[in-house]
Amino acid sequence: MATSSSSSSSSSSSSCTWRYRIFTSFHGPDVRKTFLSHLRKQFNFNGITMFDDQRIERGQTIAPALKQAIRESRISIVVLSKNYASSSWCLDELLEILNSKKDKEQIVMTIFYGVNPSDVRKQTGEFGIAFKETCARKTKEEVIKWSHALTYVGHIAGVHVQDWVDEAKMIEEIATDVLNKLNATQSKDFDDMVGLKANLTKIESLLDLDYDKVKMIGISGPAGIGKSTIARALHHSQLSSRFQHSCYMDNLRESNAISLHEYRAKLSLQEQLLSQVLNLKDIRIRHLGAIQERLHDQRVLIILDDVTSLEQLKVLANIEWFGPGSRIIVITKNKDILLHHGINDIYHVGFPSEADALKIFCLSAFRQTSPPDGYMTLLECKTVLRLCGNLPLNLYVLGSTFRGRSDDGCRLGVLISILYEGLSGKSMKM
Repeated sequence: MATSSSSSSSSSSSSCTWRYRIFTSFHGPDVRKTFLSHLRKQFNFNGITMFDDQRIERGQTIAPALKQAIRESRISIVVLSKNYASSSWCLDELLEILNSKKDKEQIVMTIFYGVNPSDVRKQTGEFGIAFKETCARKTKEEVIKWSHALTYVGHIAGVHVQDWVDEAKMIEEIATDVLNKLNATQSKDFDDMVGLKANLTKIESLLDLDYDKVKMIGISGPAGIGKSTIARALHHSQLSSRFQHSCYMDNLRESNAISLHEYRAKLSLQEQLLSQVLNLKDIRIRHLGAIQERLHDQRVLIILDDVTSLEQLKVLANIEWFGPGSRIIVITKNKDILLHHGINDIYHVGFPSEADALKIFCLSAFRQTSPPDGYMTLLECKTVLRLCGNLPLNLYVLGSTFRGRSDDGCRLGVLISILYEGLSGKSMKM
């Protein structure tokens, strides 16, 4: 188990929970059945979730559900078409988007669909005519707010549809740009984990992402070494965005190997996997070929954590079930399970170096990478490392027992007493 080397707070954007990756603001009659439908299809192919407004009834004022969707989307894409400014609804959406950009550091992208950015900025041309007609029935305050918003968004460098002769290629480029932006704003929860970066680099090399066929790899090592921490960091990294769908399936220890000989238990486990991969609740299947039916043409990343039996892999991870380029990562203490399932590319998580082990313990105990002056000597720390066997979980758990202790509470005799008490208990055997 790696641990953080910094207690600094994340930015507001990294601390937010984003329900959607993309919110699109657009004038329906201009683009919904044409450009937007193609964009949505490409985003679905790339595993990019986009808010769907089809069920929201449009009226004179922007719906609360729409405001919430804007606030819960990581990126807003404003599709500026000739009639965009003819809708007060669209203009209010734009105000909400720019407010969210200011308050929550959301990303705003622009697509100029048949309009000149200059006309958007200055509200001139056909775009300006539509805007003036909308403003005729509004207050001066509303007009000023809308005008400032259009001027601002018109200065955001974006895609000019008229510059492209191949719309399909353009949409692919937009999807790639979105993925790159999402990658740049990935979770920072694991940024400062001790020794994590080296482990991730080696595993990503083993995954061989340029290989266009399905590949399974294993991650093995003793309990408490940090396998799950590494797997979760992988799932939260930019790696996930390279797949149409991804899921992290844990608690597999709870699916008892004996019960998996029962047909209903196998169906239930496959239902769990499909529900997580496709992000759909309460999926029900009637036969064990359902995974292959649903995912044979999908590029997926599936991480199976805490696998305890070969039967679990037979139920969840047949290499023939998934689309080209898919990757299945299996985490287990038992290397033999991997070998018996035909998984030969295995990354064994090793013990941390003495320097890294010391950082793990000190970060857990003192919130810094070395002991505070007057608390513990380096010799006393090394005694802790030796008695913990350099196992990250033991170091982390033990370190937490020293938080807030006085100088005398961290002396060698006290340390050893606590160590032997802890090491003889179940808490240090996790």
